[in-house]
Order: sequence, then structure tokens, then C-alpha cells
Amino acid sequence: MPPRSRNSENAGLPKRWRFIHNAYYYRVPEGLEHLWDGKRQFRLGRTLTEAYRAWAQRLESLDEIRTIDELLDRYALQVLPGKAPKSRREQIPIVKRLKKVFGTMPLNAIEPQHINRYVDKRVAKTAAVREVEVLRHALTKATEWGLIKSNPLLGQLQLRGRKPQPRERYIEDWELQEALSLPSRQKRGSVGMVQAYIWLKLLTGLRRTDLLCLQVDDLLDSGIYVKPRKTAHTTNKQLIITWSDELLTAVQTALDTRPVTTSSWVFCTRKGESYFNEEKGTANGFDSIWQRFMRRLLNETRLETRFAERDLRAKCASDATSLEHAQQLLAHADQKTTLRWYRRKPEKVKPLR
Repeated sequence: MPPRSRNSENAGLPKRWRFIHNAYYYRVPEGLEHLWDGKRQFRLGRTLTEAYRAWAQRLESLDEIRTIDELLDRYALQVLPGKAPKSRREQIPIVKRLKKVFGTMPLNAIEPQHINRYVDKRVAKTAAVREVEVLRHALTKATEWGLIKSNPLLGQLQLRGRKPQPRERYIEDWELQEALSLPSRQKRGSVGMVQAYIWLKLLTGLRRTDLLCLQVDDLLDSGIYVKPRKTAHTTNKQLIITWSDELLTAVQTALDTRPVTTSSWVFCTRKGESYFNEEKGTANGFDSIWQRFMRRLLNETRLETRFAERDLRAKCASDATSLEHAQQLLAHADQKTTLRWYRRKPEKVKPLR
């Protein structure tokens, strides 16, 4: 669903605060109710002064942190609510798992050897590494809060051979041609929409969330305005993807294939709404359409191996003329991310002579 503007009585309040029934309430993120007396709507107070006092008392209760369990409680209380819905949904169970294993340890007692032993014992190595990343971030926050002098895992933890490996699937040009030539059974059907989506994604390299949240108002004279949502809570980075003839045609094709031509979204459902659910951070309807599209490709074209939606972003980065251009398109702060995860074609080098 599209994000709703805040009511006038909620304007200026902290994120997730609401003024309802003559009192201030905190809307608790799903999965964190145990930190707010089991409630989804936690009453803070009748006046703004009472509300801020209750909020401060809730945080002060975690000032005397001595164990990993208490640290992770504060992390869940202060840090997780500010994360994107998908990240929050993934990390809430991770925090609970970490508390079971490391909860009783004193805050200053954890060392890299404990983490390495933990990962070694886990069968699911990739999941274990993600859990370790959450714990490492919590310890980094502990240094910011003045609870410990330094993060014992920062720069000391060696997880070589156990970190997730980048995908190698590269979409060949002929496979792309097969996908874009699949006949649509309806003038404004889902096939045409997905093909327009693929074309636009290959030109811009935008993430799925940013493409599905693209609005007609974002199509400016100077180009396509984008504020990447993945980093919106940590940076104010904004992009203007300047127009080219092909980009103009791709955008117009996307607009022409919409089932509701008056929708404010570039890609919309039959009700004219966004495919992206802002609250849950999901796009289940679009994901279902994508899977049906891939099944048709495998059954009706020469394509033998399916590709994932995220492989399109990697193709955009791989086909970019340079690593610098790929980094700009993907809006990465570090070239290492672009190079490791998204540049999938072999680099061409000239011989010495």
C-alpha cells in the first residue's frame, strides 16, 4: 500500500508515535511487543511531557547493562524499529536466537573465539554469519552508548570460507531477448508489465523496492528522481537518472501497460495501488506475477535456466562500461560491494605486449 501522510495531530512527533483518544501512543513494531508489556499500542501519556518522560524512563531502564542479553534488549528497543521492515522482520528472530546462546555472558567477556566456535557448530553457515553480523553491530552500538570501550569483534573476527558467496548467474543477451519477446495475452496484462519492468531495471539498475515505489511525480524534466529506500534511514542520498531516448521509451511503455492509467504509480495493481506493502516491506503480488512469468519463459521459449529478479540488477552492473559507472547506477557507497556482488562478467584485460 502507498505510504499515507501523517495526520495533522501527529505531525512533528517521533516515528511511530500517534495521538489518539486524547493520549500519545507508541505503535510497537511487530515482533517487539515483549519489550512493551506485550502491547501493540503502548500508551505513553496524556500530555507530550508525560509521553517523553515515559519514553525516557523506558530507555533509562536499560542504562545499567551488564550482559549480552540486556544489550540485545536495548538494541531491539532502540535500533531495530529504525530498520527497514524486511530487515527488522529478519533480525527479530536473530536477536532472540543470540540471546539464548550468548545472553548470560558479561558484556565485556565475549571474544572472537566464542563467535568462531558458534559458527563452526552451526550447520547453516550462511545464517550463522548473518547472526554474527547482528551481534557485531549491537556491540558497535554498545561502544556508541558508552557501555564498552571498543568492539571486541571489529577487525578481529575471521570468517573466511564461511561468508555468503556471491551469485554467479549472468543473464545473457539472448536470454533477455527471449524474455522481452514473450507474447502477451492481454493488452494491459501482467506479461507486458513485467517486460517493461525488466527493460526499465536494466537501464537504471534500481532495486525492486525503488522501482515498485516509483511514482509518476518522480518523472521530472531532468530525469527520474530516486531516493533509495534501503539507505533512507541512514543517509539522504538522492539520484537523478538523466533521460536517454531508450529510457524515455521504457518509461512510456511501463505507463502504457498499467491496468489503471490514472494511477500515481508507474507500476500498479488492478486497483491502481502500489505492489509494495510499506508496512510489511513485501511485494507478494509482484513476486507471484514474476514466478508465473518465469514459468511461461521456461515452457514457451529457448530459456532453460530461470533467472532471479535480482539478477537483472547484476546484469546492469556487469554491462556498465566501467566499475565507476556501475557503482553510480547502483548507488553503492563502496566499490567493493559493486565489484564483489554485482560485476559478474569476466574483466577483459590487454596482454602485456
